[in-house]
Amino acid sequence: MNGPHDLGGLHGFGPVQTEADEPLFHAPWERRVFALTLAMGATGSWNIDQSRAARESIGPQRYRNSSYYQIWHEGLLALMLERGQITRAELQTAAVSTPPVALKQRLQADQVEAALRRGSPTERPLAGSPAFAVGDPVRTRNLQPPTHIRLPAYVRDKPGTIASCHGAHVLADINATRGTEEPQWLYSVRFEAADLFGADTTADHVHVDCWQSYLSAA
Repeated sequence: MNGPHDLGGLHGFGPVQTEADEPLFHAPWERRVFALTLAMGATGSWNIDQSRAARESIGPQRYRNSSYYQIWHEGLLALMLERGQITRAELQTAAVSTPPVALKQRLQADQVEAALRRGSPTERPLAGSPAFAVGDPVRTRNLQPPTHIRLPAYVRDKPGTIASCHGAHVLADINATRGTEEPQWLYSVRFEAADLFGADTTADHVHVDCWQSYLSAA
């Protein structure tokens, strides 16, 4: 899925604007959206990759005109609408009009701190050995699926070198589309900047994490 979030290597967006001493939240509603997203994710209604895919699937114009937590809000609404947890009528009236949907579980107030510290580890055991070793030359596949993918567009069909192996991790693409964990070996791949951006680049190299199915031997 080549969505509006995939900006690597694109021109015309200007420099990244940084904010000195930026606060965690710029307004109370952002804090609330963050809390609601974590609380609903903890119900088991969807996984973290489905949550990310929902945020990246909103329309390009809305995505690029939205702030960070506006995008989170849009993604949360999309997930809840898909599962019948809210209705469009309820969003318009801000009043509950349908019976609540039963949830698998709830995150209680006294569980929040431990849950945040625990996070959502994605490393999993996997039989066998990685197909690639440090120093191996590889080439990324030219993958253009209409569904979720974590391989940035600007590094597709490009030569690189294996820099390290992170172990086996849940393949986000499958977890987002099918809701199943199918772990693969995950590598840090070094790409020479000139291979990605041309000879005029002022950069030296870029490291990108790539699952094994993204790579072929060079």
